[in-house]
Amino acid sequence: MAKERRRAVLELLQRPGNAHCADCGAPDPDWASYTLGVFICLSCSGIHRNIPQVSKVKSVRLDTWEEAQVEFMASHGNNAARATYESKVPSFYYRPTASDCQLLREQWIRAKYERQEFTRPEKQEPYSAGYREGFLWKRGRDNGQFLSRKFVLTEREGALKYFNRNDAKEPKAVMKIEHLNATFQPAKIGHPHGLQVTYLKDNSTRNIFVYHEDGKEMVDWFNALRAARFHYLQVAFPGASDADVSGAAVPLGVVLPSGGWCRGLTKGPPGPQSALPCPPRPREVTTGPLLDGARGRGAGLSRSLPQLVPKLSRNYLKEGYMEKTGPKQTEGFRKRWFTMDDRRLMYFKDPLDAFARGEVFIGSKESGYTVLDGLPPSTQGHHWPHGITIVTPERKFLLACETESEQRAWVEAFRKVVDRPMLPQEYAVEAHFKHKP
Repeated sequence: MAKERRRAVLELLQRPGNAHCADCGAPDPDWASYTLGVFICLSCSGIHRNIPQVSKVKSVRLDTWEEAQVEFMASHGNNAARATYESKVPSFYYRPTASDCQLLREQWIRAKYERQEFTRPEKQEPYSAGYREGFLWKRGRDNGQFLSRKFVLTEREGALKYFNRNDAKEPKAVMKIEHLNATFQPAKIGHPHGLQVTYLKDNSTRNIFVYHEDGKEMVDWFNALRAARFHYLQVAFPGASDADVSGAAVPLGVVLPSGGWCRGLTKGPPGPQSALPCPPRPREVTTGPLLDGARGRGAGLSRSLPQLVPKLSRNYLKEGYMEKTGPKQTEGFRKRWFTMDDRRLMYFKDPLDAFARGEVFIGSKESGYTVLDGLPPSTQGHHWPHGITIVTPERKFLLACETESEQRAWVEAFRKVVDRPMLPQEYAVEAHFKHKP
């Protein structure tokens, strides 16, 4: 009987929606929550074990199943759970995948099942209100120490600000939403809740590194930033169709029209209103239980907005150390930390530097950009043996990697960018780089 019940559970994996983890979309889940009725992967099962008051898990293949548990799984399943627990997910809310950090996956699971944020929208206030303030630990630009700083996010002003003192009237920095990106970087920052925020300052990329000891607080900040970006793009591209919005990337260095960015929000403290007309805040779009065939995940976005969501935040295409030489190619090679952010290749002396030492725009092959394996035969001075040559219309950039696997990974990342046609906005970024002093 035990084998028959286990076989029955295995057969349930063949039902639509059950072939991928209900929480991160990983294929071939081997675990299940027999109190929630969902099939999950090994990694997510560990998170479920931390909320035993809500979820109890078993191995699909190794544990013994009771008849009542099998019947419960049969009457529920991943699609039914999504229809319930993900029925009101805001379209801007980040849905983690198997490759995302532990914090994002844990807070997604807790938000769904423990706090039930997506069945009770009033619980979404921390990241949906249009205004948020609080204290985060921020890394000092010069001394590297993390100090508590007050942060204020205001959609009405289209900005994230931070203050060096609690009683300061003027912010230390103002980060405009249209130029802002946020990505979790726990390994780089050295904290499981570490977040890297990137913005433009004087037409150069600036990084700040923050964290909060409370994981929920940090993820709420992350999704509040995504919400602000989402509402900004809705105003910047009003009524955009799929085709129009598919090119709606907002690269750093491109200023979108911001007339009417003030939308008369009622949240947050009183302040001066914009002199521009304030159109109504766009109606929030929530995701429903429709199935996304590519990942077996809930989708159901409004047909007019699906391409906005991937533009709200982005992870870097590739990061790591390489050696580089100067523009004359006669200087010695120096080890630098490189970050590939869409079409921007930036290099730093240290991974946690506030400003890049230099930035290179990587265009498309139609515009004269090429990536080559190896270095010119006459190249000297590099300590690492695996070379890469990036050819742009203006010059060649010579790089070297320590291992062949790193070289292959970088070349693959570069070629993905070069093989992608440039968007109209990206030509403006390219022109900015050409005329950069």
